[in-house]
Amino acid sequence: MLEQIQAQLDALSKSERKVAEQILAAPQQAMHSSIATLARAADVSEPTVNRFCHRMGTRGFPDFKLQLAQSLVKSPNWVSRDVEENDSVESYSHKIFDSALAGLSRVRQQLDSQIIRQAVQALSNAHKIAFFGLGASAVVAHDATNKFLRFNLPVIWSEDIVIQRMSCINSGPNDVFVLISHTGRTKNMVELARLARVNASTVLAITSPGSPLAAEATLALTLDVPEDTDIYLPMVSRLAQLTVIDVLATGFTLERGAAFRENLKRVKEALKDSRLEKQAQENN
Repeated sequence: MLEQIQAQLDALSKSERKVAEQILAAPQQAMHSSIATLARAADVSEPTVNRFCHRMGTRGFPDFKLQLAQSLVKSPNWVSRDVEENDSVESYSHKIFDSALAGLSRVRQQLDSQIIRQAVQALSNAHKIAFFGLGASAVVAHDATNKFLRFNLPVIWSEDIVIQRMSCINSGPNDVFVLISHTGRTKNMVELARLARVNASTVLAITSPGSPLAAEATLALTLDVPEDTDIYLPMVSRLAQLTVIDVLATGFTLERGAAFRENLKRVKEALKDSRLEKQAQENN
C-alpha cells in the first residue's frame, strides 16, 4: 500500500496529496487514526480522505486501514497483524474490535445477493446437508450444524477427514456439502469438493475469492478478508464465516415458510426444559 501511494503521488490532487504525504510520514499513526483525526493532521476534509481511499482502490477508510496494516507487517507475531509487542490491554482490545468491525463491514459490502439466494434455495431443497471444515473452520462448521439440526432434516458434521471423504463418496444429487476454508487452498477441502461433484452433489464453498476451492465449488460465497491465517490466529475471517452461516440459516427459515417456522417454534419450546428459569430482577 505504501508503495502504491508513493507511485501515485503525482497523479493525486493537491488535497489528496496532503493525505498521502501524512500517511507516508506516519503510517503507524494513520493506521490507528480515525478519519477525523487523519483529516485534521493532513489539514483536509473527511470527504477528501474518503476520496483518497477510493483512489487507492479500497472501499473506504476502514478497508484502507486494513490494507495499510497488512502492508506494514514486518515480522510475524503469530497473534494479529495489528497488535504490537508493547500494546496495553486497552490498545490491543480496541485494535481487535476495530479490525473485526471493519472486516465485517467489508464482507457485508461484498456479499453477492444472487449467490446467497441460490445457496439458500439449494439448502432448502436438500435431502441432506453436510458442513465440513478443518482447523478453525471446523468450529464454524460445527456451529452451522448446531443451527441446522433444528431444521428437521439430516445434517452431518465431522472434522475427521476420513469420514468427510466417505460422506462425499456416498453422496447423491440431492445432497449439499458446505465446505468452509478461509484460504481455499487446503488440499483436503479441494479434494472433497471434487469427490462430491462427481456424484452430482451441490458444493457450496465459503472461502476466499480466486481460491482453488472456489473454482471447484458449485456455488462460492467468497469473503475477501485481508487476514493471513498462514501466519496469524484466525480472527476476523472466523467471525465473517460465522456471520455468513447466520445469513444462510435465516434465509433457510424464511424460504421454508410459516409452517416450517411453527416446527422450529416447537423445537425451541421442547428445549425449554433443559434450562433453568430466568430469575426476575428486583426493582431497586
